[in-house]
Amino acid sequence: MLEVRGLARSYGREALFEGVDLDVAAGEWVAIVGESGSGKSTLLNVIAGIDRPDAGNVSLAGQRLDYADDDALAAYRRAHVGFVFQAFHLLPYLDVEENVALPLALLGEPRPARLERARALLGAVGLAGFGPRRPASLSGGEAQRTAIARAVVHSPRLLLADEPTGNLDEATAAVVLDTLANAVRQSNAAAVMVTHSSIAAARADRVLRLSQGHLRPATP
Repeated sequence: MLEVRGLARSYGREALFEGVDLDVAAGEWVAIVGESGSGKSTLLNVIAGIDRPDAGNVSLAGQRLDYADDDALAAYRRAHVGFVFQAFHLLPYLDVEENVALPLALLGEPRPARLERARALLGAVGLAGFGPRRPASLSGGEAQRTAIARAVVHSPRLLLADEPTGNLDEATAAVVLDTLANAVRQSNAAAVMVTHSSIAAARADRVLRLSQGHLRPATP
C-alpha cells in the first residue's frame, strides 16, 4: 500500500535522514523509534505530504505523490491520509462530533451522513454520547480517542500517528493503543507510528529504528 524510496531530508547542512526505503502493506502497523531529534516526525510529515523531501519519492496504492503540486498534495491528504497528532489538534469551536466529521466535510459529504458516521466512530472508540461536548471538556485519553476517530472517519488508505501516547499516563496510553490497534484492523489502512515509547512500539507488527539518518530494523 505504502512505498517509500530513497527519501532524504536536510535542514541547512544537517541531514536528518537519507536513502530511506519503507514498504507497508494494507492492514500492517509499523512503528518507527529513535532518539529525539532523529527526524522521526519530519519523516512522517514528508510521507503525509505536509513537508517536502530533498530526494526520493512516496507512492500510495501505486500512485506517486507530486510534491511540486500544492493542490494535489492537499487533495491527497484529504482523501487518503488520516493523521493522529500528539497534541490532538481538535478544533475548540466545534463539538466532538463535528471534529470527528471534519474530514468528511472537507470531502463534501452531506452533513446528516457525515454526522451519522461520526457518531458511529465515537461509539467504536468508546465515546458514545460524547458528540455534543466540547474538546476542552475531554480528558487526554478521550481527546486522543476522538483524534483517532477523526483520523479514520473517511476510511483513509494511510494512517499516521505522531507520538500518540506521548502526553498520556500509562493506563490511558494502553487504552489509546487498543483503540489505535482496532482502528488499523478495521480500516485495513497502512499504518505508521513514530514513538519514543518501547511499550507503544511493541504493539506494532514491525519496529524500525531511525538512527544517524538511516532507517533499519530495530534490534531488541
